[in-house]
Amino acid sequence: MSRARNSLLIALVGSTALLHAPVLRAQEAYARGDVVLMSPDGSLLDYVPAPDEVRVRYNRAGQRVLVDNYGNLVAIEVPADRYFNGDLPGVDGAGSSSDQAAAYPDDPDFSTGSIPEAVTRAPLDGQPLPDPGAPGDDLAALPNDSSRIDPSTTGLDIPPVSSAPITSKNKAEIAALQVLLDRGGSSPGVIDGKNGSNVAKALAAWEQVNGETLDPNNMDDILERLRLSGGLPFTTYTITPADAAGPYVAAIPEDYSQKALLPGLNYTSVTEMLAERFHMDENYLKEINPGVDFTVPGTTVKVVNPGAPKTGAVTRILADKARKQVFAYGENGQLIAAYPASIGSADTPSPSGTVEVQRIAFNPGYTYNPKINFQQGNNNKVLNIPPGPNGPVGTVWIALSKPTYGIHGTPEPSKIGKTQSHGCIRLTNWDATELGKMLKPGVTVEFVD
Repeated sequence: MSRARNSLLIALVGSTALLHAPVLRAQEAYARGDVVLMSPDGSLLDYVPAPDEVRVRYNRAGQRVLVDNYGNLVAIEVPADRYFNGDLPGVDGAGSSSDQAAAYPDDPDFSTGSIPEAVTRAPLDGQPLPDPGAPGDDLAALPNDSSRIDPSTTGLDIPPVSSAPITSKNKAEIAALQVLLDRGGSSPGVIDGKNGSNVAKALAAWEQVNGETLDPNNMDDILERLRLSGGLPFTTYTITPADAAGPYVAAIPEDYSQKALLPGLNYTSVTEMLAERFHMDENYLKEINPGVDFTVPGTTVKVVNPGAPKTGAVTRILADKARKQVFAYGENGQLIAAYPASIGSADTPSPSGTVEVQRIAFNPGYTYNPKINFQQGNNNKVLNIPPGPNGPVGTVWIALSKPTYGIHGTPEPSKIGKTQSHGCIRLTNWDATELGKMLKPGVTVEFVD
């Protein structure tokens, strides 16, 4: 064992961090009972939602549908044999969303992404999902046809997604790879120790951002690169009195009219705050610190070491809708950074073509207007929602020249690149902040289908 690898293991003492888990595709883990999860665009959902992330509903045909906490359609259960045999309209490019609606006349409306009244016929909030089993990758729905983007028409060279598999690695090793990608400007989104589509996309962009290849299976090389770029992937942090004091809010209501009554949409806990500060999934932070009380000042906890944010002047942005990734280019055409993103939905699609950045606002409030925005719950009046990391647009709002559209942060970083948005480009708060600080009004943003 190399000295670098030994140092990593010493830094990660703790049974939860070093458990070896079998690498299973998320959908394979879910497919018990001969069903899989199909997203609204007909592809396999590239992750298994946690029980607290979705609500279970039934349609008139008795099929289960999953809806997120904002009422957006996440997925529908379909027969696994029909899906993998390719006889479902809309799967693998075989049909459109309207074809899917025709195939499932009683299902949620795939042409709009909305949930018809029939879906809510039974109060099934909190119904448990099938046990997803061991954590695994979520690569099932990752686009693999990079040829659909012609560099001669965009002037940009989109890195192809590599199909080279990452060999079996424990969560600590995957987290180390995620930290290196994060430091190198090729963001994997939240650092959670899980291999998946956001990791694959970040690996594909790494070479163009950094001008060199990266073998995700060479852990000795990864640890040496980490050593040279800021140290081991994990470090320690001591909770301060200010960290423990907040301010925090007890909970973030779903209803926008209730959000508008709060003084600020702050973090709900020390763990949520620290997870965002260190680019981590909150559950992963708790996992590597078993039994720790994060509310006590002076407590030392284990965190990842993501490094400093990227700097530079971004002069052009490309938003790849199908890939769910944003590319930020410099004046010389060099790829400065790449970020996983949630871009648009069927009911509120993102714009096409080219728009411009109009203004950048940090820690913004949010004005909800149902006449020009999406419909949220039963709210039919204009609402002024206070700022905060748990606000609808997170910590940054980058306004675009197409009214009501922008690039912004999110209160749910673990969903970035895996769910849809209300038409805007949604990034993690830290990625959106990093990008916002490299932008000026007038920068072009090109949407690619």
